[in-house]
Amino acid sequence: MASAERLNPNRSASRCAAASALRVGDINWCAPWLADWRAVGEPMARQVAWGCPQHQALNAAQCAPVRFVPQDDLPEGQAYEDFIFATRQVPTREGLHDFFNALCWMHFPLAKKRLNQLQAQEIARAGVGQVRGKVRDAATVFDENALLVQPSDALWEALTDHRWADALLGLRSEWAHTRVWAFGHAALEKAVQPYKSITVHMWRVPQGVPPQDIDAWLAQDLTETKLSQKPFSPLPMLGLPGWWPDNKNPSFYADPTVFRPKRRSTPNEKPHADQDYEALS
Repeated sequence: MASAERLNPNRSASRCAAASALRVGDINWCAPWLADWRAVGEPMARQVAWGCPQHQALNAAQCAPVRFVPQDDLPEGQAYEDFIFATRQVPTREGLHDFFNALCWMHFPLAKKRLNQLQAQEIARAGVGQVRGKVRDAATVFDENALLVQPSDALWEALTDHRWADALLGLRSEWAHTRVWAFGHAALEKAVQPYKSITVHMWRVPQGVPPQDIDAWLAQDLTETKLSQKPFSPLPMLGLPGWWPDNKNPSFYADPTVFRPKRRSTPNEKPHADQDYEALS
């Protein structure tokens, strides 16, 4: 990995241009955020890098409750989420974004099905417009950018208060037994070329949930009521202990442009307005 000291967290245009040139073959499967994804994902990525159409490589794994089809199979004028709900087929483009989306379908099939159900229900209720509405907007943020965290009360309080020094330095020993699951495929796409300000949106998992039950628990936890309350809390993902070598140095966190103090949101502010959440593709 490149050193975080060479990364500029404010060069969004340069990041987007560079990331668009990356492909599935550029994924570093040794990255800690991909530890749970590597066994399934790396062989498929190898097939894609060798020239297999992405949707075919994904279907050959037979790990998802849906089939992946070329993007051109999505009828003109039909919403993406509505098509998936109606056909159990996922329109898939070549490239990192849809590759990680497919891997998420394989790792969290019940939760992904639940998110799609919520989105399709909202489309049926309100149609497709420029404004998604609270539930659909929050479901999209979760789908693209969520990080599941199973912390102690003290650690969660420090994280959500943006007391970064307490959460990531003072309570650093707790991270050795704090379970974390990557979920958001847009965040994983960005992390193929890591930069310091990549910000994920944490969703708390109670400590009593066993790791093997995480998908079933999450599918039950994703309710309209909870999503409409926007229960996200931002976290610069490279700040997680063990996820980036430079964060062993306390000075890594002394960057208020990335590790920002908490501020109050206005009532109409979107849940991804805090930091690095860029426009969805």
